[in-house]
Amino acid sequence: MPVLSAEGIAFEYEIPVVIVGAGACGLVAALAAHDEGQEVIVLERDENPQGSTSLSAGLIPAPGTRLQKEAGIEDSPDLFAADLVAKTHDHTPYDQALAVARAAGPMIDWLMDRHGVELELVTGFLYPGHSRLRMHGPKSRTGADLEQSLLAAVSNAGIDLVTGASVEDLFADETGRIRGVRFRRPDGAAEVLGCRALVLACCGFAGDPDMVRRYIPEIADAECCGHLSNTGDAVKWGLELGAGVADMGAYQGHGSVAHPHSLPLTWAVITKGGILINSEGQRFSNEMRGYSEHGAEVAAQPGHVAWDIFGEAGYAEAVGFHDFREISKLGAVKKAKSLDELASLTGLSLDRLQAEFAEIEAAAQAGTADRFGRRFAPEDVLHPPLYAVKVNGALFHTQGGLVIDAEARVLRDDGSPLPNLLAGGGAARGVSGDSNYGYLSGNGLLTATTFGRLAGLSAARIAAEE
Repeated sequence: MPVLSAEGIAFEYEIPVVIVGAGACGLVAALAAHDEGQEVIVLERDENPQGSTSLSAGLIPAPGTRLQKEAGIEDSPDLFAADLVAKTHDHTPYDQALAVARAAGPMIDWLMDRHGVELELVTGFLYPGHSRLRMHGPKSRTGADLEQSLLAAVSNAGIDLVTGASVEDLFADETGRIRGVRFRRPDGAAEVLGCRALVLACCGFAGDPDMVRRYIPEIADAECCGHLSNTGDAVKWGLELGAGVADMGAYQGHGSVAHPHSLPLTWAVITKGGILINSEGQRFSNEMRGYSEHGAEVAAQPGHVAWDIFGEAGYAEAVGFHDFREISKLGAVKKAKSLDELASLTGLSLDRLQAEFAEIEAAAQAGTADRFGRRFAPEDVLHPPLYAVKVNGALFHTQGGLVIDAEARVLRDDGSPLPNLLAGGGAARGVSGDSNYGYLSGNGLLTATTFGRLAGLSAARIAAEE
């Protein structure tokens, strides 16, 4: 998938703004560029647009939104940026986090008020690392519904979306300006299309095993539950153009994917006192550190699996998530009226389960942290009935990629912007630091939608100036 010289290429037709990828990033970019008066086309490799968006819970963190204000929640971009930076152990630059945090709230309001995307504020629990309730998503808590809402908005706006269109080559002049793309149809027919600005919204490289092993060896042997069409095309093209890349070791893992069903079990159950127990009947970490870092931790346990154990409070939160209802239908959720029955259903050692539960209760009563540094409030201590789901650790999507600025322009190694190349979402460097621990819940869709909008705005401006 090379970058070719545009010299002598006769493009059959030109559309000012071309967008590669029809996940949340590409669709939001398309809406933004179209709102600015530019003609837009979105090229999507798959016949049915899904991407990483459809595999997610569809939740986007944002401060200062209309929904937050209506709920009486005080939040600010500065506070959100501080949360983002803290989660990465100060690796992500504050100004980069602040740019995302400032853009997120207006983006949510714009999607709802201008384009009719129906979102609600999640108020039942606080995700680890967030200091305020700021998660916005569809009522169903599914990324598939978010994707469908964005597709409907793009359709209502009259924006052209071509599916089954795999972009294979970019054409650039000697200055690095993209002049057009070549895409191939499922029947093998190839077309070339000129453009004035190009947005790369084709996500990261979780679907390229060689790239994963090169950049993130710790998770290379874990299951990939992400979109397998995420083959690193944006990074490969960018490197050919002299673009910089950063934080290539960053990714969203997940330590609670129902096994063997490959559907995520919401971390909400952990926030309500839930724990992870390995097949030897022992806890192995502070579960409240977050679900991303637990992808590798669970994958490193005996048999590469663990049991996610939770109580009624966790169950009450989980049933609001579509994926949980699906794994329940598949029989993945075991219910026990006692610890003895839980041990029987899971095959775990009763003695070790009793020891773990006793330690948690003792720490909660004493008001001290347990041996992993986790603190349990008395109301978080688990009591029957208990629920258990066998889970494994997985890779969902990568968070490193092309270096971009606050306008979503792709930057060269020397920090100068390429003339008309934009990127967002998994194609670009995110705000999750350089590893798995820096992923704050919602970061994937946060950068997809905020940088998607910024990329669309910049693409429209660049296209108008040419």
